[in-house]
Amino acid sequence: MRVSIKLKFSVFLAALLILTVVVLSSLVLRGIERNQQTQIETILSQQTRLVNLNVRQSYYTESVRLEQEVFLQQNGRRLAQELASSTGLPIALYDMKGQQVGSSIMSEESADITATLNYALQNKIAYHEQGDTLLYIAPLDGPDGQMGAVRMQYPVQSYHEFYARILQLFMWAGIAVVGLSFILGYLFYNRFAVAITRLKRSADSIREGLYITESPVKRKDELGELGQGIYYMSTSIQQNIEAMHTEQQKLQLAIEKLQALEQQQKQYIGNISHEFKTPLTSIKAYVELLDMYKDDPQLLDDATSNIGKETERLYEMVEKVLHLSALEKYDFENQAEDVEVRALLEDACGRMRGKAEKFALNMELTLLPAVIRSDRESLMHIFINLLDNAIKYNVPGGVIRVSNELRMQERQAVICIFNSGTPIPDEAREKIFEPFYTVNKDRARKTGGTGLGLSLVKQFVEKQGGTISLLPGDPQHGEGTTFQLVFPLAHSSLQVGNKSE
Repeated sequence: MRVSIKLKFSVFLAALLILTVVVLSSLVLRGIERNQQTQIETILSQQTRLVNLNVRQSYYTESVRLEQEVFLQQNGRRLAQELASSTGLPIALYDMKGQQVGSSIMSEESADITATLNYALQNKIAYHEQGDTLLYIAPLDGPDGQMGAVRMQYPVQSYHEFYARILQLFMWAGIAVVGLSFILGYLFYNRFAVAITRLKRSADSIREGLYITESPVKRKDELGELGQGIYYMSTSIQQNIEAMHTEQQKLQLAIEKLQALEQQQKQYIGNISHEFKTPLTSIKAYVELLDMYKDDPQLLDDATSNIGKETERLYEMVEKVLHLSALEKYDFENQAEDVEVRALLEDACGRMRGKAEKFALNMELTLLPAVIRSDRESLMHIFINLLDNAIKYNVPGGVIRVSNELRMQERQAVICIFNSGTPIPDEAREKIFEPFYTVNKDRARKTGGTGLGLSLVKQFVEKQGGTISLLPGDPQHGEGTTFQLVFPLAHSSLQVGNKSE
């Protein structure tokens, strides 16, 4: 809950005044209480001396000298009446055994009086209050020492009433002072609170972009100087922001044009370069193998067949690029059809087998019949790129395993391409499909990698409605790298699967 500053100051002032009044009233009332106590003790001490003097005079005026105890027993009632008349106070006399020998007091003794009496019989003064009466018991002195005790009842009602009046006066005066001070303080601090509120509103307006045109507070003190400073600050911020907005708009337009042009160039060049690079890589590998093994008729047949396929593919790609350039398009068209995955994978592996043999790599295929709905050229591009990566980033004498499986319940075909090369680090798994990202810069330079291959593969896979993911090696054959492709099965595969079930 928000509490205003003027209320805080007013409450603080009221609390300070209450504390002052309480302390002062406590000191004054304590002084009054001590003064009353001293006054009562003085009066009763004088009365005690008067009683002792009268008792001794009476004892000496006796014609026959008696024991002190006998004297009190015979004359106690008379002495109590005389002493009460002379002092004006109710008096009771006791011998050393605590027995009352005379009294002008009509009330009966209580257990508290008995305890106080026993204390006074030890030649000590004792007293305590009972309501509006003070019971005062002092030693009664005789010629031969203490002969008993005298009890006097002193009325203290007037003292209590005076104390109560002073206490009430302090209470009403304190309430009046605190109330008046709170009102005056609230009104006084309200002027400062209004000024501070205006300064806060001005700061909020500047923060929201609504700049002030004059000082929010016109005072000849620190708050006025602060208001003037906020006004100057608002003017400077407004001018600077307007200039920044103008420059930002110009820069934004230039950046958007450059970014659009750069993106178009990168995407177009990357797509074309990878489209052309993949078949050329296969052709180059077979040319190098033919140069090494000129007398191998089987290699010659395979090379002639695959080079012819790749050359035809290059020709079709050139035609497609020329067609897209004429139409001013920057993306390859998709022509979906039913594609038999096993046949296409065997074709892709056959095209890349020459390059694999060049690096002494063994290529193993474990394939099942499966038909998916996809663009054949895009699918070939995906397989060729992944196989090319499996060859480039493998180890000499390593292995490449290509396998697939059917998930009939999920209606999916799963394709895995494994290579036994160095595994991709965990920190690079999330970035491996980003454009221009390479795990090892030095290895990328040696193999000619640009970091676009996997990015384009992912784009092609997603256009075919599939997904690509990087698995942690091969669960059956240890470390390495496995790329898993998942595509939806075509209706023909689903029908075949249902019949087999």
